[in-house]
Amino acid sequence: MDSTQQEILQFVTENDVKFIRLAFCDLFGRLKNISIMAEELPRAFADGISFDASAVRGFLQVEESDLFLFPDPSTLSILPWRPQQGRVVRMFCDIRHPDGHPFPGDGRAILRQAMQRCQALGFRCQIGPECEFYLFETDSQGYPTQHPHDNAGYLDVAPMDKGENVRREICLTLEQMGIRPESSHHEQGPGQHEVDFRYSDVLLAADQLITFKSVVRNVAARNGLHASFLPKPLQNQSGNGLHINLSLSQGADNLFAPVDGALSPVASSFIAGVLAKMPEMTLFFNPLLNSYRRFGAFEAPRYITWSPQNRSPLIRIPAAQPHHARMELRSADPACNPYWAFALLIHAGLYGVEHALTLPAPSNLNLYQASSAQIDALPTLPGTLEQALIQAEQSTWLPTCLPAVALEHFLSYKREEWQRFSSHEQPEAYEYERYFPFI
Repeated sequence: MDSTQQEILQFVTENDVKFIRLAFCDLFGRLKNISIMAEELPRAFADGISFDASAVRGFLQVEESDLFLFPDPSTLSILPWRPQQGRVVRMFCDIRHPDGHPFPGDGRAILRQAMQRCQALGFRCQIGPECEFYLFETDSQGYPTQHPHDNAGYLDVAPMDKGENVRREICLTLEQMGIRPESSHHEQGPGQHEVDFRYSDVLLAADQLITFKSVVRNVAARNGLHASFLPKPLQNQSGNGLHINLSLSQGADNLFAPVDGALSPVASSFIAGVLAKMPEMTLFFNPLLNSYRRFGAFEAPRYITWSPQNRSPLIRIPAAQPHHARMELRSADPACNPYWAFALLIHAGLYGVEHALTLPAPSNLNLYQASSAQIDALPTLPGTLEQALIQAEQSTWLPTCLPAVALEHFLSYKREEWQRFSSHEQPEAYEYERYFPFI
């Protein structure tokens, strides 16, 4: 047992911790956990804790169903909403087969591989996500309704903004868990909010995003509300985006910092790689039927292009001091599995760097109001889940980034999802029932 594990065992003893939640995500980014008693933690570190992987969508078949969870001690957090006596802590886990080799569907392992590739090329990547969500009222039985918590708009304040205290509680809870929110505010939609995070190493950013969604849901429930991360929960209102701010450095140099007023060659090729691979990987950034209702309105992109500052293209370069320079991907939504999405974003950018791809000219016009003559030649994001699925199924690049079995399972489930939707007598009702209470 290493020193970090020993420190965790000492912390558990000294802080009256009684329950350990061993957390992981399925292929689709849904949080799962097993709770063990504190006395079982040494065994978990040494041998792992088994679970029935055939009961987790996309993992294993019933005839070969055992997988093991090995807690990562660096991810320990106390759950502040649980009792302070007999405390509960959570650790994210690595998933392994009985013989000890990594399970290929483990999103943390997939993201680590992307990070290792980045490091092997001499680069360091950091990510700071901006995540939007809605707060809805619940009925007398606690079930979610489609009535927003308020009718406020962008950056409004109380009393119009009824979610001010909820956001405060979310941010304070995150701080207690060692997560540093950078800012929070009311967003454009009624009952819609956003919390932004300080940039961090990529694996930590993905772990924190999963934690954030859990905190938001728990805090909302404590306040009698339903938190929705559905990409488009309300027609004719803003959708929920997950804007991914990514910086790339080499040594002490931020490669997105302008050189003589222009992007560096590495940053240009990195962005060019993301643009080139976006049609193939959109399914993983926008994994739901509902995801495609968001594109093309309320600052959600439709066209695969880029620009400095302009918020209508797929990628923009926000105005910032050189040490904060970065690219912002604007198409992703909070329903994605962040481990897979961040990994693919890194792989796509590195593909552009390795092949020295040339960045096309920027689109510096408002693409929501541009004439057809100005935009007809621009490539577009897939318009439906089926179109995104076809692009992913035909890709020869995705299998070089994702484990074959995990990729096959993901595509199979999404194909089945599309078929059920397209054959349903009331597709919109099916979409609501399948997504709204759970996403």
